[in-house]
Amino acid sequence: MLPKPKKHWTPLHWASWKPFGIGEQYPNNYWEVFRAIWLSRHKLPYAWNILNKGVCDGCALGTTGMKDWTVDGIHVCNVRLRLLQMNTMPAFDPSILADISGLQTKTSAELRELGRLPYPMIRQSGEKGFRRVNWDEALEAIANRIRATTPDRLSFYITSRGTVNETYYATQKAVRAMGTNNIDNAARICHSPSTAGLKGAIGAAATTCSYKDWIGTDLLVFIGSNVANNQPVTVKYLHYAKKAGTRIVVINTYREPGMERYWVPSIPESALFGTKFAEDFFLVNVGGDMAFLNGTIKHMIANGWVDESFINRYTAGFDELKTFLETQSWEELEQLSGTKRDEMYAFAKMVGEANKAVFVWSMGITQHECGEDNVRAIINLALTKGFVGREGCGLMPIRGHSGVQGGAEMGCYATVFPGGKPIIPENAVHLSKLWGFDVPVTKGLIAPEMIHAASEGKLDVLFSVGGNFLEVLPEPDYVEDALKQVPMRVHMDIVLSSQMLVEPADTVVLLPATTRYEIPGGVTETSTERRVIFSPEIPGSRIGEARPEWEVFMELARRVRVETFHATSLHFADTTAIRQEIAQVVPQYAGIQHLKEAGDQFQYGGVHLCFGWNFPTPDGKAHFAVVSHQERELPEGCFLVATRRGKQFNSMVQERKDAITGAVREAVLMNEVDAKHFGLKEGDVVILTNELGSFRGRVYTSPIKPGNLQVHWPEGNVLLDKNRRSREGVPDYNAVVRLEKV
Repeated sequence: MLPKPKKHWTPLHWASWKPFGIGEQYPNNYWEVFRAIWLSRHKLPYAWNILNKGVCDGCALGTTGMKDWTVDGIHVCNVRLRLLQMNTMPAFDPSILADISGLQTKTSAELRELGRLPYPMIRQSGEKGFRRVNWDEALEAIANRIRATTPDRLSFYITSRGTVNETYYATQKAVRAMGTNNIDNAARICHSPSTAGLKGAIGAAATTCSYKDWIGTDLLVFIGSNVANNQPVTVKYLHYAKKAGTRIVVINTYREPGMERYWVPSIPESALFGTKFAEDFFLVNVGGDMAFLNGTIKHMIANGWVDESFINRYTAGFDELKTFLETQSWEELEQLSGTKRDEMYAFAKMVGEANKAVFVWSMGITQHECGEDNVRAIINLALTKGFVGREGCGLMPIRGHSGVQGGAEMGCYATVFPGGKPIIPENAVHLSKLWGFDVPVTKGLIAPEMIHAASEGKLDVLFSVGGNFLEVLPEPDYVEDALKQVPMRVHMDIVLSSQMLVEPADTVVLLPATTRYEIPGGVTETSTERRVIFSPEIPGSRIGEARPEWEVFMELARRVRVETFHATSLHFADTTAIRQEIAQVVPQYAGIQHLKEAGDQFQYGGVHLCFGWNFPTPDGKAHFAVVSHQERELPEGCFLVATRRGKQFNSMVQERKDAITGAVREAVLMNEVDAKHFGLKEGDVVILTNELGSFRGRVYTSPIKPGNLQVHWPEGNVLLDKNRRSREGVPDYNAVVRLEKV
């Protein structure tokens, strides 16, 4: 049994003795509540029902209403409160799109605030703007274009913006009925390296533990992950973890203030005095995580801190890893990681002395050219002590968006079928028999490949549900030029985005979508901890002619396959019918067909995957991997820059100033030593440049590793190389830049 949190107040853990942290930099959570009330004042009962009955459409913690399965109490965070406005705002007047010249200069945040997209609309090349059409005209135009081309010239992309399992499943089925596997979703850009690394090492491709394992474990390690900003509800878990005796450690390039201390508004003690979280920070270079972890394991082997019994009985490949680490010198590891040998020793000692540990990582690990090996390095460390498959232990690639976990598992992926099954002939034949139509057997295009195909004139239709390619992919000018070459672009969304306003090569179609709370029959979401949760339909007024995405894709597929259409193959009566089929096609989701009411849920795979060290690999063992850091050349006077910062959800920027760090959007986070070396002071204007572009910003001195910089995303995308991607196709959101003072 894990230790329970102490009930009495613990001054040792307080962030400040000043009541309510007066004068400290942190989010005013109570103001966020009043702000949400004001912005939703015209639909307060509806807004309350969304918060109280719906499953959160923010991050992937998966609160049902304002409750969860980890700790008691009320759970509602700033991210969800900011999203509430989109769920309750009225529609805009479609006449504003008659001439879009005035809208093209607006930011995506300004476009969102105009209101909900109410009706289907079409714009032809040469026209000033969009005109309203009915659904039949819009869908027939799309279907005609699809029928007139070949499946290899079609592409479909779905973001994770509140997207639900039923939408993912029905959409990928419809797309494959149209003859292509060119369908991808945001799960790839987030955690496909985690999926690949976990599947190869332990045979399970998802988080192995539960959030409850954080509270009372000996060691809780965050690597390239900032949950205080991206999954704010977890700060409540961190508070109770501290009170249960858990040691919290962060490995990152930047000493994230929110991971150091936070004022948790729903806990009186923390609301008054705050809570100190991480006791230890290990600052590494951008991309230096692998070398740091290799050095940690090297120390553990040298000091006899590994669990040899577990390694000998349940793993393979350790000797090869050990032999390789012997060839890596400490000088090399120090240079690559940016840390000292003694720092690696200090962390190794913590891991060695722990009986239980949980490792949490996010896009600071995955969004590198070596993202898969970064993940394997974390797994290697966990396997040295058997920190998987038991209470208080686990490997957790934490999800930042509520729709991500289910996206790939539903098969809404260019590289796998539902259930993560590979795209091979036997799996295609199996699905063809189930679905009643021929399923394509060639792998499809992933998102960056779709844009590349568009730039070369090899794409005739690009259908995007949510998202904004202009703001999520490297080299935005290149992306815009590519979009301009697609004969038909279809954008289905709740609100306007800047990519909708890119000039058409021929035709652009806008389709209005419902939110998850408006979908008849209710829907399901899968959380980070593999919990499949039912979110009921919330009764209330609806927006214009908005329709559920799954319903639109089913109808589109029927129109495209009009001559070969089988009614039972491309039709679902409702979301209940979709869940029935998911249970048949995706084995781990057996049970989803029984979810019908608010609060219904199940955790596929149980509390712990690989429980009892039973690894679902071909040989039944967990596998170590030899991983070697590929150094990015850093010329004299250059910096490594990371771009994944921001107060946002998906690509939706929510605030100009980050309430946790105090940094504004144009901030260039820089170490004070580097600033003095370049003769810079706070607020000085600088330009970061490389062969791809330039970024103009202002110096913001921060506790960041010297030689490294951070800028906000998506503003920093102009510095990124579209050709630098991981093996799973994830863009490398880091770059080498020169700094010039203006």
